[in-house]
Amino acid sequence: MARMAARSLTATLALSFAGTTLAVFALVGSTLYFTLDREVKRQDDLDIVLISRHTRRLAQELHDAADVRAHAQRLTSQVLGNPALSMEMLDASGERLFEHNTESIADALFPQAALSRRLGPAQRITEDDVVEWRNAFGVPVRGIATAASLTDGTQVTTVIARDMTDRWRLLDHYRERLYGFGFAGMLLAFLMSWMLVREALRPLREMAERAATVTVDRLDTTIEIERAPSELEALTKSLNAMLDRLHGGFERMSQYTADLAHDMRTPLGNLRGSTEVALARPRSTAEYEALLESNLEECERLSRMIESVIFLARAEHPQFMTTLAAFDAEQALAQIADYFEGLADEAGVHIRVAGQGRLRADKELFRRAVGNLLANALRYTPRGGEITLRVDETPTAVEVTVANPGTPIDGALLERIFDRFYRADASRHSEPRAGASAGLGLAIVRTIMTLHGGSARAESDATSTRFILTFARPEASR
Repeated sequence: MARMAARSLTATLALSFAGTTLAVFALVGSTLYFTLDREVKRQDDLDIVLISRHTRRLAQELHDAADVRAHAQRLTSQVLGNPALSMEMLDASGERLFEHNTESIADALFPQAALSRRLGPAQRITEDDVVEWRNAFGVPVRGIATAASLTDGTQVTTVIARDMTDRWRLLDHYRERLYGFGFAGMLLAFLMSWMLVREALRPLREMAERAATVTVDRLDTTIEIERAPSELEALTKSLNAMLDRLHGGFERMSQYTADLAHDMRTPLGNLRGSTEVALARPRSTAEYEALLESNLEECERLSRMIESVIFLARAEHPQFMTTLAAFDAEQALAQIADYFEGLADEAGVHIRVAGQGRLRADKELFRRAVGNLLANALRYTPRGGEITLRVDETPTAVEVTVANPGTPIDGALLERIFDRFYRADASRHSEPRAGASAGLGLAIVRTIMTLHGGSARAESDATSTRFILTFARPEASR
């Protein structure tokens, strides 16, 4: 499927502003148009009403129909001076007594259907009595029919009408002007909006140009925009924080890769060196057996290292599964102590379990975390020393502590010892003791605690070094 062309944010916003401007123009223009139409009709209706009232008063002063014809010029003077106004007067039988300017309207000035709405001699004439119709030519006409009583008792009907053609043309011209100005205003709004939006989005373009310069070798680059609007401050901070995290992660990954290569090179070098020495000349069976035992130890060390790396990689995956269950922590610590009893006897160290409490965790991962701490304690505890595995309950958490005597760790290093391949001692480049760590044990402990939503920390002084695992209480973790 072909990729759809990306929409321009500048064009989209400019079109939105132009559409909004057009809608406002249309609303205001329509309001003005209908207001003008209503005002024009109101003014014309008022003229028609005033003329009708005055004509009826004049007619009521006349004696009969003949008198009306005689004073026709006086009566039609009410509409003189305005070519749009017309007048005619009918007697009781409907015969036209006189007319003025009716040619432009039609033969029948007032339609018969409208004559039925004729006002009586005593009825008040108001603007609401004006009616509208179209003549035979389709021209709009507004007018009113009123009755007047002559002095002899007969009634005549006066029709005052106004041709609305000029008003029609005026409104049409006004509407065309509104269309023209509205379209011109929309174009002007689009152009101005496009320029303003483009200028307003300039910091975004600068940000994109700045981000384009970020490479693997320049992850420490920060995105800084001069005169950036406040709305982009959060985005800029987020991008810079993301770059900082990427830079830190890349640095840790590079260091991790270098440390892994270094630690794997040591046992591989031992394997190769001892094998080359053994092959340099014939050896006795006992010497070959000693070589194989040494090589087996190095293979086991490599195996443990690879297993630890794989575990850390799996544990960092979002879909890593843990099976949480509540269990007696003191009993679990006792089982771990029994498992390490043989190694402790060889090292001349005693393991003691104290405290009581229950916690909710993945039992296998718990054993692995405490086992790593206990193995670490066995390596650094002097002969005759005692390692304490203790569990304590607090109102909000359960703490498992592995404490051992020995040389204290510098306080500045207590946090770094949980980093991968980091060792607090200076034995990194020397031959490790039997069962020595590859620098991943404490990193695995912290990863396991992160999976449980807990924490791992270290404390060290002249009396002992303590590794403390903090779990949420079973009641709080549900």
